[in-house]
Amino acid sequence: MKESPYFKDMIFSKDRSEIKSWIPLVMDGRNPKEEVAATKVDIGTDVNFGRLTRFLFNQLEINEGVEIYLNSEVTDLKKQSNGSWVVEVQDLLTDENNLFVADFVFIGAGGGAISLLEKSNIEEAEGYGGFPISGQWLVCKNEKVIQQHFAKVYGKAAVGSPPMSVPHLDTRFIDGKKSLLFGPFAGFSTKFLKNGSYLDLPLSIEMDNIVPMIAAGWKNIPLTKYLIEQVTQSPEDRFEALLAYFPNAVMEDWELAIAGQRVQVIKKDKDQGGVLEFGTEIVAAADGSIAALLGASPGASTAVSAMLDVLKKCFADEMETIEWKNRLKEIFPNHFEEHLDDEKIIQNRNWTNSVLFPQLNNSL
Repeated sequence: MKESPYFKDMIFSKDRSEIKSWIPLVMDGRNPKEEVAATKVDIGTDVNFGRLTRFLFNQLEINEGVEIYLNSEVTDLKKQSNGSWVVEVQDLLTDENNLFVADFVFIGAGGGAISLLEKSNIEEAEGYGGFPISGQWLVCKNEKVIQQHFAKVYGKAAVGSPPMSVPHLDTRFIDGKKSLLFGPFAGFSTKFLKNGSYLDLPLSIEMDNIVPMIAAGWKNIPLTKYLIEQVTQSPEDRFEALLAYFPNAVMEDWELAIAGQRVQVIKKDKDQGGVLEFGTEIVAAADGSIAALLGASPGASTAVSAMLDVLKKCFADEMETIEWKNRLKEIFPNHFEEHLDDEKIIQNRNWTNSVLFPQLNNSL
């Protein structure tokens, strides 16, 4: 990886004293005979995506022709004969129902996307289902411990565990306050959203996706076993997992917090009947009038590439126009270049860091 400009400053070490200088909490109290190794990359960012989202919506709202409806829920989607969509929206404060007509609809509702996609009744949505998994974290309450750690320390997922279960001891900044978290631990709920309904999963099962969902479950017995073990974990079990990363941890310093819901994509497969996907996926109608983002991590890490996929699938003709190409090149200067040399990659990285983390010294 060091051959790439993105990783040329990455350091690998087996030296215990050097690793301790990076992550003292992880090394203090560890068996001196235990072999250890770690890689370190200094450059990193912790972006408050809630604040960023509000900023982007505030910018949208000042544009002519843009209206934002908060405390509202889309309850139904119906396609009209002319190709446009009627979208039914319920105001959660007044219970009033409003109807909107749209030529294009994008469903970016996190775990709720599966249910809305099914309401669309487009052919491309047939066979898709969702399997919800909730996330839990141990959060440190001891300020002295929190101040001793300043890193994101990733390890390896246990054998048979899903990719998103890779344990890590993380410094996080939540509302400007430094915090220390360990996890994730998986939980199970039939809700598709953290504040959703327990009927979300059963109501999502339909004739076209019941076979893929059963087949995916049968093919993923290790995942089922993992979830059962996670759900039945005691506080002592979770604390034992923490001790593998932080040998001197004190149980009273930590409390369990519920994060959010992930909805894994299940889709039909001609060979296996159904498969469970751990990534994200864009499902779009053939006429490009509607698209949905499905998957376990439809957030910051996939947002830009996902939206570019939506443009390619739903606005293919527009993407070929000079006007669109020039605008996209303005937004993504290097997107249309087939190959970037090392110097250009370094320039991009420095610019990105200067925007996201201006206090860093951005000399690579």
